[in-house]
Order: sequence, then C-alpha cells, then structure tokens
Amino acid sequence: MHVVLPAGVDDLSIPSGGNVYDRRVLRELVGLGVDVRETAVAGGWPRPGPQACEELARTLAEVPDGGVVLLDGLVACGVPDVVVPHADRLRLVVLVHLPLADETGIDPGVAAGLDAAERRVLAAAAAVVGTSPWASRRLVEHHGLAPDRVRTVTPGVDPADLAPGTDGVSRLLCVASVTPRKGHDVLLDALATLVDVPWTLDCVGPLRDDGHVRRLRRVADGFGDRVRFTGPLDGEPLDRAYAAADLFVLASRAETYGMVVTEALARGIPVVASSVPDALGGGGVLVPPGDVAALAGELRRWFGDERVRRDLRDAAHLRRDRLAGWREAAEEMARVLVRVRG
Repeated sequence: MHVVLPAGVDDLSIPSGGNVYDRRVLRELVGLGVDVRETAVAGGWPRPGPQACEELARTLAEVPDGGVVLLDGLVACGVPDVVVPHADRLRLVVLVHLPLADETGIDPGVAAGLDAAERRVLAAAAAVVGTSPWASRRLVEHHGLAPDRVRTVTPGVDPADLAPGTDGVSRLLCVASVTPRKGHDVLLDALATLVDVPWTLDCVGPLRDDGHVRRLRRVADGFGDRVRFTGPLDGEPLDRAYAAADLFVLASRAETYGMVVTEALARGIPVVASSVPDALGGGGVLVPPGDVAALAGELRRWFGDERVRRDLRDAAHLRRDRLAGWREAAEEMARVLVRVRG
C-alpha cells in the first residue's frame, strides 16, 4: 500500500491531531503486517505551488496500475487536476481529517474554491475515510457521496494513568493549536465572567505569530498570571500538563473528532467542550459552539457545586473504560483497504 502525506507529519514543533492520527495508524498498520510505502510531499497544502503539485503528480505516476494509495486529504483535496487523472488506474482512498472549507477564517471565495475542488477529488476516489461518525455523515450529505463509499475510522487513544489533578477544582487545561477555529477567544470571554473564582488556565498548543494570537495575548494579560500560553508540548511535559489538570476545556467552533478530548478522558479528567460529540461520548458536558454564556454557565456550575464535579468525574471514568486503542483504529483502516483492493 502506498501512502501520501503532507511533509512535517513527524515535526513535533507543529503537533496536530491529523499528524498524530496519520503517524499512529500507519505505525499500527505496519505492526499488522501491511506493507506501507510512505511518501511525504512538501508544499503549502491545501493550496500548494507548482513544485509541490509536480512532486505529487510524479509520486502518483510512479505507483503501478491497480495500486492502493491512501492520501491525506490535506494533500489531495485541493488539487483535483493532479489527483483525479489517476483515479481510473489507481485505487485512491482519501482520508479527510477536516473538510477544507470548514477551517475557520478562510476568505469565502477561497473556501468556495476549496469546497468545489474537494468535491471533485472525493467523487473520483474509490473510498473516502472520515475520522468520526459526524464527519462521515457530513461528507455524504455535503458532497453528495454514496454512503457505502464513505467509511469511518475513529482515532484511537493510548492508555494512561489517572490524572491526580491539582486541588480538584481550579486548574483548567486546554490543548489545541491557537487558531480561530479552536475558540480560545470564546473560552477567555467565558472566564472573564468568572473573575471571582480562583481558577488558572494553561493553553497548550502551537502559537502562530499572527493577529489572532496577539489579540488573545492582550486579553490574557488582563487576567494577570492566571492564563498561560505554553506553546506546543509533547511527551513527558504534555503528560505533566494533563496530570495537573482538574478540568479539560475546549471551546472549538468546529471539530471532526477531537482527539485531545479522548486523551483527557483516558486520564479520567472531566471535560467541558463544544463540537466534539463523538469524542466526548457522554463522558462530559457538550456546549454549543461559540456560545459564551453557555460555556460560562457550565464552568460556574463546575466551580460552585461539588456534586456537579463528582458527576463529571464519574462520567469521565466511565468513558475512559470504553475508549478504543490505536490498534483497533488500524484494524478498521486495514478493512477499508482490503475492500478497496477487491
């Protein structure tokens, strides 16, 4: 099996859920005995320059007729003129982490162009993989795909020790790239209504040098030392951040799954979040995306009522016991590839 990924999937300085998913599923596929031939293509995906398009075209041209190719949607979905011509001779499987037009903050004209390009690519693919039931349903409905061509392979999660937390109440953790889609502004606005409560917030995730991050930093400065933007963490430092958390919060405007939520739940950490129904799975409180008042209300209930805190911890522990691992995710992906191979 051939796999085409965006370059940077192993760069720990820019961790993302998509990168983690790609790397872990491929590692487990190899462990299952699947012959994985991987190519990472550099470029400004999903809107690359000519050189990246040429490299992708060359990569696909080198795959023998009838070969199965698993393409990360970030690479494939924006360049139908490169990908679609190979659909008749190759068995293309496109893995969609997030529909291209769903990224927050894209110019409407650009989003419409990416949406049309993605529709062409997915229509030509032998199979499409969504990373959650919600994502698969959206791909079917939005792009008019036949339901039997869209498969769901949800992310796995590694087993983890229960997080001891700090004082059981006040230490909040958000793990997410600091982009408009992740809703840090919504979270800070909600916390601004709770200045009478002794909370602290650690925001873990990549920080771009852009206007959005600068605006968030100005807001955070108004909280003194109660809000910290730590940048990306991995390995033991990230484990320590989870271990210290009393409550995990994620105010995303849109997610296809929300792997950080299951990583928190794997540690028994209570969760209040938006846009992550499949990851949460009843293991916490789901609030409407972008709703500052609803988020603030749930946080005030958490801070003010030990019974609420106990119920959320119990829900997290129940969900923890039901989470599947990465081996199960790879086994499901392998079944998709076998079906495509015929």
